[in-house]
Amino acid sequence: MLDLRPVGYVIGLLVAALGLTMLAPLGADLLAGNGHWFVFFESAVITVLCGGLMALACANGVTEGLSLRQTFLLTSLVWLTLPIFGAIPFLLGATEASLTDAFFESMSGLTTTGASNFTKLEDLPDGLKLWRGILQWLGGIGIIVVAMVFLPELKVGGMQIFRSESFDTMGKILPRAGQIATQISVIYVALSCICAFVYSALGMTGFDAIVHAMTTIATGGMANSDQSFAAYGAGIHYAASLFMILAALPFVRYVQLLAGTAQPLWRDSQIRTFLVIILICVLLITSWIVGREGVVSERAFRQALFNVTSIITGTGYANADYMQWGTFPVAMFFFIGLIGGCAGSTACSVKVFRYQLVFAAIKSQIRQIHSPHGIFTPRYEGRPISEDVLNSVMAFLVAFILTLGGTSVLLGMTGLDFITSVSGAATALANIGPGLGIEIGPAGTYQYINDTAKWILAIAMFVGRLEIMVILTILSVRFWRD
Repeated sequence: MLDLRPVGYVIGLLVAALGLTMLAPLGADLLAGNGHWFVFFESAVITVLCGGLMALACANGVTEGLSLRQTFLLTSLVWLTLPIFGAIPFLLGATEASLTDAFFESMSGLTTTGASNFTKLEDLPDGLKLWRGILQWLGGIGIIVVAMVFLPELKVGGMQIFRSESFDTMGKILPRAGQIATQISVIYVALSCICAFVYSALGMTGFDAIVHAMTTIATGGMANSDQSFAAYGAGIHYAASLFMILAALPFVRYVQLLAGTAQPLWRDSQIRTFLVIILICVLLITSWIVGREGVVSERAFRQALFNVTSIITGTGYANADYMQWGTFPVAMFFFIGLIGGCAGSTACSVKVFRYQLVFAAIKSQIRQIHSPHGIFTPRYEGRPISEDVLNSVMAFLVAFILTLGGTSVLLGMTGLDFITSVSGAATALANIGPGLGIEIGPAGTYQYINDTAKWILAIAMFVGRLEIMVILTILSVRFWRD
């Protein structure tokens, strides 16, 4: 029988830790003198008690390592449990959010999706603004560790190709996870601090700089203003674009860079491909805007750079309503959102490396058709791609497309129009944030979406953040057989 105690113990500790982080927004509200601090005090007490009791109840079953099934359960249940407790400040707080809205906001934050229920963000207490930023920041570091430690071990979506990338986790998941998390956390915190300093130097208030640095490095996209980044100047737009790109690169490369090895960073074909895609898209969108307006301007380039970077990294910030730019940019934003950033980063969606593997397989197949007697092996960065990796990637892509289609149909059944249904499904499953259309586009929010659709979208965020195959594996009958 599957022993759930080790899983419950780890989840309990993480829930208790989440409760302790609520002390930061509590302090922010105390400093602001708005009287909202008691909400976070109550939330922290509830969360720490529940997490602590769960950890104590499961402590007698702690082991040195986790089995494969326990790892699958831990990876998924963490991302389902933490949003439940993360929703408590929204339920008790000044937003007067319903259970649906509170859970949606919390899930959107921790999965770094960035879709929001709330309007008039400027009027929210400082504690809630900071809490939204903390949720995304924690979700960002969490998904890096999951991507570098657990997904390669679970052979999810081709991630096992990175198993040899300096971090061999076979047979020692939790001990190695702690070592990796420490190295990555230092880099993650450093990037966040540098980003906050730059934002502050360019004109943001100190508080806004901290919150936006959190949501930038997490590629989350929750802002403190309904205007998102349109409320700030050109310098901040360029700085945000740079830090979104940095956050979408593999963090393992930063670890290697600090160790004195810069070559992997420059030689990584995933990074080169990602940057080339951004460059091409920015030039195309800039040309489109210039042609549409009839005037060459720095603003056209800046808006193209910012919004292309925001969408492809899954951050979801906006400094303009690109729905007003015409059909070509809208279509491009939809498709680049399904590309995503690099594996092992805070970015979301399908990821660049999977497209590279698929194209390598297609190229090999075409050569095989031309020369039937030849032997052509698809390669990634000069190394042969094993059959199990290709099968895993193909399975992921098929599952992604089918899940996208199924989610779109379900959203349509709730009464949403076609554009909102399809783009909403895509933006939730790929953890991007803004969709297309009037309601959920860059100038809108998810406030007026019906509750049923919000639950569907929240589940899609959860499934997408865990790269689909983890959830499908747990839902299979075979998984639960001894």
